[in-house]
Amino acid sequence: MTATDRDRDILARALWGEARGESLAGQIAVAWTIRNRVNDGKDKSWRGEGYAGVCQKPYQFSCWNKNNPNFAYLSGAKSIPFRELAQARIAVDQVIDGKVSDPTGGATHYYAPTMPKPPTWVKGAKQTLALGHHVSFKDVP
Repeated sequence: MTATDRDRDILARALWGEARGESLAGQIAVAWTIRNRVNDGKDKSWRGEGYAGVCQKPYQFSCWNKNNPNFAYLSGAKSIPFRELAQARIAVDQVIDGKVSDPTGGATHYYAPTMPKPPTWVKGAKQTLALGHHVSFKDVP
C-alpha cells in the first residue's frame, strides 16, 4: 500500500501517543503492528483503511479517542515536543519504506502490561514479542 504524507503524519502521531516512552526499536515494533493491521485483509469497515484510517478508527488505538489526554496533542491543539515527534517520524519512515524487518512476527495487536487487566482479545491470541512496555500478538480471535 502506498502511504501518503497524511498517513505518515497520522502514524507518527499515533506512535507518539501510544509509545512515546519507548526506544526507537519499541516504536518500530508498534509501527509494524499497525502496518500489519493495515495489510491484513480483514474487515476494513471495523478496522479502518490505510494508515490514517486504521490509526484513527474509533476504539482501535486509545490515543485517538477524544477523551484521551493525548488527543489534544494528536489533533494539533497542543504541540508535540519536536524531538519526540522526530523519533516517531524516523520509525514511520523505517517501517513504511521497508528499511527494517518486522520484529513482531506479524502481530496485529499489542497492549501495555501496565494496564490493570489484559484486554479480552488476549485469550486465544499468540504472543509474538515483548519489548519495552508493549506485548505484541497475532492470530487474535
